[in-house]
Amino acid sequence: MLDSVRVRLTLWYLGVLSVILIVFSLAIYIFVERGLYERLDADLYSTLNRLSAALKHQARDGESGSKAAVQAVQDPQPPSQSIAIFDAGGSLLGDHEATGGVRVRLPSSGIASLPDASFYSLPEQTSESDDSCRGIVGRVQLQTGDVPYTIVVNESLEPVTENLELLQDIFSVAIPVALLLAGLGGWFLARRSLQPVADMSARAQRISAENLGERLPMCNPRDELGRLAATFNELLERLANSFSQQRQFMADASHELRTPLSVIRIASAVSLERQEREQREYREALAIIEQQAGRLSRIVEDMFILARADAGHPSLQITKFYLDELVTETTWDASTLASRKHIQVSLPSMPEAPFEGDEGLLRQMMWNLFGNAIKYTPDGGAVRVAMAVRDAEYVVTVADTGTGVPAEMQTHIFERFYRADKPRSPRGEMSESGAGLGLPIARWIAEIHGGRLDLQSSSETGSTFVVVLPHCGLSTTHVQA
Repeated sequence: MLDSVRVRLTLWYLGVLSVILIVFSLAIYIFVERGLYERLDADLYSTLNRLSAALKHQARDGESGSKAAVQAVQDPQPPSQSIAIFDAGGSLLGDHEATGGVRVRLPSSGIASLPDASFYSLPEQTSESDDSCRGIVGRVQLQTGDVPYTIVVNESLEPVTENLELLQDIFSVAIPVALLLAGLGGWFLARRSLQPVADMSARAQRISAENLGERLPMCNPRDELGRLAATFNELLERLANSFSQQRQFMADASHELRTPLSVIRIASAVSLERQEREQREYREALAIIEQQAGRLSRIVEDMFILARADAGHPSLQITKFYLDELVTETTWDASTLASRKHIQVSLPSMPEAPFEGDEGLLRQMMWNLFGNAIKYTPDGGAVRVAMAVRDAEYVVTVADTGTGVPAEMQTHIFERFYRADKPRSPRGEMSESGAGLGLPIARWIAEIHGGRLDLQSSSETGSTFVVVLPHCGLSTTHVQA
């Protein structure tokens, strides 16, 4: 039962409320008790002062002490108070009984030991007598040099006790009732407040890989539960996109692998249809098989690189080298491929660029950019490579004079297996040479080196790709992080 959040919230609520009510009730009880006793003491002290003044006044009028005492107590007195006046020897000179014939009660220690204007309290004599009282003892000197008289005033504690007992009864009933109502209200509020969590839990249990399009309900997107649901929905959105990309990746990979495999099977089947063929025909079939096998190898190798990228922890071979030398070497190697299409490759002088990173991956990145530029540049075109130092970055630019990337396709060229062969090469030239993985791999290589790869511009006169890498390159600490 305590495993339920609703129960725990309700119990915590009741516990805190109980402590608050108990502390509040005790504070009220103490405050009321103190107020009642202070008011009772004030009444007793007022009566004492009034009797003292009456005795002194009558003594000035020539009355003797005993007559003055009798006269003082015969004056109208509060019915709830009992009064007694004693002489110096402790003899009673006069007294006044409270309502019900209650007379003054003296403390067991006697009044002689009590100082002037001192209070005392006496409990009930028996459990049925109900004669507890509060008293005050005062002394008054009628004439200078006379022995003082003692005045004792009592008042029953029964009204105070009844009020305090009534307050206790009220608390003993009000606190349990308040806790009961608060518990029911707390349970209702906890259930209502946590109902969105139950709804989200039920909906989340129904979500699987087959229905990632479903989302958790949000009653109030501005409160904590609404923000939790929104965060979870964003997670589901990312998962759905990831699953969609994985499915698309598998479909595209299957499609790309099926084409060369089909070509290999057809070429092999045609060659094996007849037992004897000319050597030229066998060589042509083997050439086709070799070409498609090479394409298969490139696709598998690219997919392996992308798998390393998806794993999030690529193993890089970090070395120190000069980036300008790598760009120069790759450019001259690519110029051999460009010469087949009579494409002019220009490479102006570059500044010295010490760098630290994976030289093999960066070389592959440049090869992918060069291959992309040469592939989509028509015969007789040009490819220009340049590198500059800007602030704390190296900027490598690869520009071609190809047909450009249509505006509607520019946002997709870095997606896996996306190809724009038909729009960029109407004749279908070299359409079999790529699988749409070169640019995604090149961008990934730039990003894991702390840089970026972007399409700076593209039009009918050509495209320009820009690679930006930090001066420091990759340190071992950065890679391990």
